[in-house]
Amino acid sequence: MSIQWFPGHMNAARKKAAESMEKTDLVIEVLDARLPQASCNPMIEQLRKQRQRPCLKILNKADLADPVATKAWLEYYNAQKDVSAVALSCKKPADVAKVPGFALKLAPHRGTALKPLRMMIMGIPNVGKSTLMNALLKKRVAAVGDEPAVTKMQQRLYLGNNMVLIDTPGMLWPKIEHPTDGLMLAASHAVGVNAVIEEEVATFLADQLLTHYPQLLTARYGFSIDGMDGVAVLEGVAKRRAFRVKGGDLDLEKAAHTLLQDYRSGALGRISLETPQSRAALLASYKPEPSLGEQQDNEEEGEDEQ
Repeated sequence: MSIQWFPGHMNAARKKAAESMEKTDLVIEVLDARLPQASCNPMIEQLRKQRQRPCLKILNKADLADPVATKAWLEYYNAQKDVSAVALSCKKPADVAKVPGFALKLAPHRGTALKPLRMMIMGIPNVGKSTLMNALLKKRVAAVGDEPAVTKMQQRLYLGNNMVLIDTPGMLWPKIEHPTDGLMLAASHAVGVNAVIEEEVATFLADQLLTHYPQLLTARYGFSIDGMDGVAVLEGVAKRRAFRVKGGDLDLEKAAHTLLQDYRSGALGRISLETPQSRAALLASYKPEPSLGEQQDNEEEGEDEQ
């Protein structure tokens, strides 16, 4: 299943972000610690690199992610130029209180009364950006909800200690290049429910869990996973929870919803859907579709050979 979701307001958000980037000292990008690179918007990377802005990458929801995978991601990002990465939970005030200090280290020439530190907070929908904003300002200034694309307009907010926050709507990019990225984003609720089929997403998630976290499935649902595939996991959840539709058949739709909710809430355990190693393997195996010009060249070469 290929997932594409780019509402009209997101195109406008990108244009506005590009304009504001010129007057920004630092980009704070909020990522989902369970899938950092899949939740990293390539448009944000492009915008900040064009303006040569340093980036503080916040791996949010770290309390839901596999700590071993998170450690590997921190090492990966902190090895990059002009990037600093931290893992935390935006729901924990003590974690959020450290963010201004991390930001100042990346822009030590700013943060005075004459030169306030101007920070643009960016991220795809539903990674916890608004939760971070509210925690930093210690008041509700951004709408928070368990649905993607809650923030619709850019806003400028003033933080103590000579800092300015520029909030931007959550942005997805026009084309999700790797199908598995779309599935990971859907499983983690960064993509709206209208753009996905929950059973397909839950089957993908179940296959990932069978490969990397089989013991968590058994611990949560109480069945042996021997010989199972993703569909069989959904069937097992339906049987255990007595999910049936009228007529007695298993209610796989309800089982899919339950599995996804258990993953999203952390009820299944601490789970990461990708690591730097799995990302490298994905990129190595990926063959982009040829452009129209390349397709025509290939067709002409085939005709010549005949």
